[in-house]
Amino acid sequence: MGSLDSVSIAILLGAVLVMAGIMSSLIALRFGAPLLLVFLGVGVLAGESGPGGLHFNDVHTTYLVGSVALALILFDGGLRTRFSSIRAVLAPSMALATVGVLLTALLTAPVAHYFLNISWTESLLVGAVVASTDAAAVFLLVHAQGLRLRPRVGATLEVESGTNDPFAVFLTLMLVELLSLGQSTVGQVLVQFAREALLGTVFGVAGGRLVVLGLNRVALPQGLHAPFVATAALVIFGAAQISHASGFLAVYLAGMVIGNRPTRAHNSVVAFLDAATWLAQIVMFVLLGLLVWPGRLLATIFPAIAVALTLTLIARPVAVFVCLLPFRFQWREKLFISWVGLRGAVAIFLASIPLLVGLPKAYIYFDVAFVVVAISLLFQGWTIGVAARKLHVALPRAEGSPRRIELDLPGQLEQQLVGYPVRPKSLFFRRGLFPSWSKPTLVIRDEKILSPSEAEPIAPGDYIYLLAPPERAQALDRFFVDMPPTSAPDPHLLGEFAVSGETTLQDLAAIYGIAVDPDEAARTVADYFDLHLDRTPVAGATLPLDSIVLVVRAVSGNRAHVVGLRLPEDEDDVKPPTRGDVVRQRLRKAWKELSGA
Repeated sequence: MGSLDSVSIAILLGAVLVMAGIMSSLIALRFGAPLLLVFLGVGVLAGESGPGGLHFNDVHTTYLVGSVALALILFDGGLRTRFSSIRAVLAPSMALATVGVLLTALLTAPVAHYFLNISWTESLLVGAVVASTDAAAVFLLVHAQGLRLRPRVGATLEVESGTNDPFAVFLTLMLVELLSLGQSTVGQVLVQFAREALLGTVFGVAGGRLVVLGLNRVALPQGLHAPFVATAALVIFGAAQISHASGFLAVYLAGMVIGNRPTRAHNSVVAFLDAATWLAQIVMFVLLGLLVWPGRLLATIFPAIAVALTLTLIARPVAVFVCLLPFRFQWREKLFISWVGLRGAVAIFLASIPLLVGLPKAYIYFDVAFVVVAISLLFQGWTIGVAARKLHVALPRAEGSPRRIELDLPGQLEQQLVGYPVRPKSLFFRRGLFPSWSKPTLVIRDEKILSPSEAEPIAPGDYIYLLAPPERAQALDRFFVDMPPTSAPDPHLLGEFAVSGETTLQDLAAIYGIAVDPDEAARTVADYFDLHLDRTPVAGATLPLDSIVLVVRAVSGNRAHVVGLRLPEDEDDVKPPTRGDVVRQRLRKAWKELSGA
């Protein structure tokens, strides 16, 4: 009975620790502390050297939990990655994920060699353990601070964080094998890397397609779609690892395949994985705190701080600037990408590998990883918002998200029902604007269900439901948030020609007969300002687009919300006068056609 009681106590303490971590997030949100640092502190306090006095040194469990957690985190990252958004940043992201990780490890190794008094191979292993960034940590803190990154910067960080983990895992395992067996050649390493990457790609793409097929063909009971997808992700990961392929690359690619194809219960899957990855992060940081011995840290604290400072201030910036040199990134964007290279659960997982295989001095890697993660979250995590605003690479979200209701429609995969309460100051109510790819379907008023025609005019307090593609449902939010007061229009602005900031450039080209760059045709007008305006958009800011000029007319959350169109010349300066008249008539005719559509 004693053994049964010990199991029950372990379950109780584990649940209490996780619950304490979740509840502590309320304190962190109130005072602005990085959430993951709070979870780290919970683990330290509960550990053997803290008030909790809980004895925990099970590295095998840490590695097992870390593998599952990292697989789910990468799968969730792939699930949210859109092919259309990463196509333009795939080359720079892959450079950061491979060459960037290697450069970071190489630049960190000399400091580890000098301060920790270890061999060069061991020093390179220290660099490899802390070289990769953590996608979940980056975007958790960005979201917690209410930031919306510029499209190119956000997409680059997203793809880099998702794809650099497999390379960091490979590099770490190669160095651990070299230290354990003492033999390996450059040719063998390159062949093994190519094999793992190729097989990982095959497992990821094939596994993702099989999951899509099963999800859409098998009639699962309601509520089992999300557990099925999460379990399938772990099956893909395990099968790839057993086959000596990169399971982490496979699970990330599988998530991308599933996320970019129409599937049943897409939103319930995403919501389920949100909770799963959040819990995985909490468990990983609590385990790290439990494994740490504060007394042992005293022996390596100063060398570990030197490694952390070198990594943050030298190695990461140099790697970013070198890798992005061939690409057209502004210096502000490079500096921000350098600063936001947060370390998190990945470093914890990699640091447990030397402990698991019993390498000499294995505790050094773990202690260094702990200090690096703590300093990264403390300094970089706390200053993400300040850095984003100072460098003009992110736009703060001033308005909260509206309450959105999403319902899957059985029998088809292309559309879902999305519902919102109609606010009196929303863009939808005040201007009647909503994207062409959505269709109003029904309105609920005073507990009565009405068709859109029966409900005309739509009134504040109504609930309106629209049909929209699942992957674009979230884009409807900005039409149902409160608009800020609109300033007086620019005197040169053709007031009747205004479009939503979410209108795409290709739609403008089709309506107004202008030419746009094919690479930017799918971007929205708001994204066009984000990319090409070297400051936060304000009312009156202008950008040329072929023969017209875009003028920001209304800003919401420091993002172009409503944009006006005008001619590049003043009316009095147009010669001959008929030129302005002809273009203006063409705009007016197109606007009337658009309004009547």
